[in-house]
Amino acid sequence: MNTELFTGKAQFYADARPGYPDAVLNYIKNLVPSNAVFADIGAGTGKFTALLAKGGYTIYAVEPNNDMREQLVSTLTPYQNVKVVNGTAEATTLPDKSIDVITCAQALHWFDLNAFRSECRRIGNDTAIIIAIYNNTPGGSSVSHSKVSTDEFFTNSIVKEFPNPILYTRESWLTYMTSHSHDPLPSDPRYASHIKEMNDIFDRDNEDGLLRRDVVTKVYWEKLN
Repeated sequence: MNTELFTGKAQFYADARPGYPDAVLNYIKNLVPSNAVFADIGAGTGKFTALLAKGGYTIYAVEPNNDMREQLVSTLTPYQNVKVVNGTAEATTLPDKSIDVITCAQALHWFDLNAFRSECRRIGNDTAIIIAIYNNTPGGSSVSHSKVSTDEFFTNSIVKEFPNPILYTRESWLTYMTSHSHDPLPSDPRYASHIKEMNDIFDRDNEDGLLRRDVVTKVYWEKLN
């Protein structure tokens, strides 16, 4: 099941996955009322939830994977305005018509989109909006994941892009390249060859010990319908 694909990867994810620029929070602030209640679905380790939390909003961070949710709790410890929820995108456990803004960061492609849409309509109030966020690395799989999932899910979304360049050291690059669902863990027999390949990429592309990836954060949103 999709909910188990990141088991054993929470620490790698928390340590090395890109965060989101403050400009994204500023953009969202202009879309929603200051007292908006958020549901962040597929919150993972809290990379995006923590950014939202800085805005002072009431947030329900919904995450089904036990490992990821444990890290999520740790990430969000400083924020009293966030409640962590054990639920899925298709069954959040949140009350009917309780949410103003539904967000999902780096996660929409994992959902059953029809079931998720139904759940959004159940938990979203009459003026709710839904926002999907992706960190897209040129040439990376998230580029296609984000396009396919947002094309299917949204009817007439508004799209905004924000530069989010990332600099990796060798250590953070190798950690990052162990954080994806398809990356082997150290216990996997394929791990050694995978790490060798990732070291080769770093050796080829780094400049003065840093590897730059010109990540673009894309925000898609529309009124829930």
